[in-house]
Amino acid sequence: MKERSLVRKIYLDSTIKKVDRKVKLLGIHCKYDPIDLLNIRLLICLFILAVCLIFFDNGFILGPILVLLFHYLSEYFVLDLPIKKRCQKLEEEAIFFFEVLSLTLEGGRNLTMSISMTAKNVDSELAEEFQKSLNEMKMGKSFPEAMNDMKARIPSDTINNAILNIVQASVFGNNIEESLNNQLDFLRDKRLLEIKGKIGKLPTKISVISVVFFIPIILLVILSPVLIDFVMK
Repeated sequence: MKERSLVRKIYLDSTIKKVDRKVKLLGIHCKYDPIDLLNIRLLICLFILAVCLIFFDNGFILGPILVLLFHYLSEYFVLDLPIKKRCQKLEEEAIFFFEVLSLTLEGGRNLTMSISMTAKNVDSELAEEFQKSLNEMKMGKSFPEAMNDMKARIPSDTINNAILNIVQASVFGNNIEESLNNQLDFLRDKRLLEIKGKIGKLPTKISVISVVFFIPIILLVILSPVLIDFVMK
């Protein structure tokens, strides 16, 4: 408890909450501890600063610059980038998961049973998140509480909207099948636009590759006689 109190004196509550929120968005398999991440980052920053001050004449200028770069880049590569990749992965999985859930609901089963059957029969990270929420319900949480807690672990606004619709259907008795189908249409359209965007970027990528690799080779082939003649002289 004393260690935690000391840590909270070093870091702002907003900083701890921000890192904790991002760690949750990495999913149930993430074992990071927010305080440990902050401590490791702080120690490395102090080490970088000390090395710069000791071994470089302009270390008092270089040190703070490198510390700031490490501070922001470490958070990006350790938290932000994995969260972005997980968001894309979950949205890809969500299409199949919600399709199966919709078909299960059409079979006349209630919402909780349909989610349970879908989570058990679909092999995906999103299914694991739903299964964790169902396990939390067995431990005493209500359905809305478990679903709302799951939203804190999902970095996709689209999936969270679907979860919100599921919760509202459970509480108010709305037509969940129609809502799920609307979310599925949105996910499919979004996925299609992403694919079209990637295809649209291909010519630019090919042009860059051509400039970097092929043009120097072509120039070398064209100029090789001149270079050989110059070397022979």
